Amino acid sequence: MIGAILGDIVGSPYEFDRSKKIKDFGPLFINESRFTDDSVMTIAVAEALLGVPRYADDETIKRAVIKSMQEWGNKYPHAGYGQRFYFWLGKKDPKPYGSWGNGSAMRVSSVGWLCDSLEETRRYARLTAEVTHNHPEGIKGAEATASAIFMARTGASKDEIKKYIIREFNYDLSRTCDEIRPGYHHVESCQETVPEAITAFLEGQDFEDVIRTAVSLGGDCDTLTCIAGSIAEAFYGIPEEMKEECRKRLSPDMLEVLDCFNNRISGIFDPEVLKKAIGIYKADPTERNLSILVNVLRSSLVWVPCNAVFSDADNEAVNKAVMEAEEKGDLESLVGHTFVSQDEVRVIPDILQNGDDLFFPVFSSDGEMGSWWMLHKYR
Repeated sequence: MIGAILGDIVGSPYEFDRSKKIKDFGPLFINESRFTDDSVMTIAVAEALLGVPRYADDETIKRAVIKSMQEWGNKYPHAGYGQRFYFWLGKKDPKPYGSWGNGSAMRVSSVGWLCDSLEETRRYARLTAEVTHNHPEGIKGAEATASAIFMARTGASKDEIKKYIIREFNYDLSRTCDEIRPGYHHVESCQETVPEAITAFLEGQDFEDVIRTAVSLGGDCDTLTCIAGSIAEAFYGIPEEMKEECRKRLSPDMLEVLDCFNNRISGIFDPEVLKKAIGIYKADPTERNLSILVNVLRSSLVWVPCNAVFSDADNEAVNKAVMEAEEKGDLESLVGHTFVSQDEVRVIPDILQNGDDLFFPVFSSDGEMGSWWMLHKYR
């Protein structure tokens, strides 16, 4: 997902046909490099999908996406939204407005990483598009972009990706970038942005080359480079120094979501990220910060009420330990202790409390506890 954000930031100074249409345009990052609405909505969609149950129905997913997009959009109202989308952000009951704009494709990158199959990828991409961009071209742009990301990260070759996109979405990928470049101009439709972005990815030799190739095409440069970068990340990865330059240009709340997302897709539970999320929630126990905390934990465990998994005897032991810790004013002292139920469900109580209800993170197997070093640390 950071590939999309990086592409947006690098392409932003050259939007509205301000590109010299050359690959050697100087440093990737300059003083004017900043995130735009592309990055804000990429973060918004990612946060929404991190917060919904894995097998949620279509309407639940759409409601989550709408809620998150409106929250983030109103938090960053001057990020550069199109007029119709800007009005959509302020509506109490927002409806899709038949758009085929490239906004559906620029915000979809998280879908390609969070889903486990092409079928699931296309379903989620369609749902994230339909809340605004319910025109067939708007949906197609989102599905094509997410599909390319999924295929790239799961080992498909460029030739396989190209053939799939042509067959399934009927995009013309026959032109080279040299053929596209001379007559290309600022246009904000999916059908005249997504094929060009995919072509830039197909021609690029590494991540940076894809970014430079996309910028050289001109047009709606931040969005085109955002889309190209989202696919290139999945295929090539991104050099760490580029990631760090990108992160420097993001706000703390955007970085929180990005870290949650990375934690989820890595499958590795990072206790430092957990400590940070717990600290944020303790300092400001809002619903949103609770959501951030829970999202950090989704990749490796689930939260359940502690009484739901223990026998009476086990409950008594756990409750006694909790009461003693509460009397000392030190619930944190329980962190790292292991409680095991009669069914050998292993519990590590980094405790989340909501009123009088206590919740424990539960691992149903050693594998779900994450990497070996974490298992060793807590045993």
